[in-house]
Amino acid sequence: MPPVILAHRGSSGLFAEHTRAAYLQALADGADGVECDVHLTRDGHLVCIHDTTLDRTTDGTGDVADHTLAELRELDVSSWKGVSIPPTYGGQGEQLLSLGDLLLLLRRAGRPVGLAIELKHPSPFGLRLEEALMAFLMDEGWDPESSMIGGVEVSFMSFNPDSVRQLLESAPHHQVCQLVADIDPGEVREALRLGSVAEGALIDVLEGAQRDSEELIDQQVVGLAGPGVQYVRDHPDRVRQWITDGTRVRVWTVNTVEDARFLAGLGVQELTSDVPALILQSMAQRRG
Repeated sequence: MPPVILAHRGSSGLFAEHTRAAYLQALADGADGVECDVHLTRDGHLVCIHDTTLDRTTDGTGDVADHTLAELRELDVSSWKGVSIPPTYGGQGEQLLSLGDLLLLLRRAGRPVGLAIELKHPSPFGLRLEEALMAFLMDEGWDPESSMIGGVEVSFMSFNPDSVRQLLESAPHHQVCQLVADIDPGEVREALRLGSVAEGALIDVLEGAQRDSEELIDQQVVGLAGPGVQYVRDHPDRVRQWITDGTRVRVWTVNTVEDARFLAGLGVQELTSDVPALILQSMAQRRG
């Protein structure tokens, strides 16, 4: 079986991530599913955005959690990418999506499609983020046993082991993904510049969370493992063992043909990509 291809934040290699255009393009590209990140707004809505702040991907500033959904809809979330959006993909003011907006797009796809939801931490709302997501899904008709909403198959992801444990209380084991990546102390120090004592303490916390994450996968507490490409290249034997043990492996972010073919050869079952059309084409050529 060829790997399942998920569009990372939509077809975000072409259009601004998490926008209506990116997700509609992902469906047009033939992606098997899409991935999104969710945060809670000040008024309790789930919104599709990666960062905790607005500065990188909008013309706004400040924390997502400090704004209402109505305020976020006033922002330009697409122009920073520098590409024109076809009129059929909506106007500039229609590009920001709540999770409800994205789910509606997927329900209208006319074919089965996956929705991989990443819960972003740290969140100022703590594990209320997970509670809000489950309440939203139940209101939308989500079936906890199959993890389906109509033709949309929902899975859940987080780097935070506490988030994953919380998700497992409601979601089926085979649809919960523990994300994992190696901690690079040099990158942490470069990014934060907190001073040696504070940086050392944070690195200890991050490395502890990584060990916890790997243990949840090794012990098959979760049914999905979510390593990055570099993690797989650095730990191929460990990833092979996960696959042998029956764990489904979903690798992010696979944007080259070389990486896609390497991972498929290893037996990885799911690939998440900014450029799903390219990866789908490479898998078709590999089968041919």
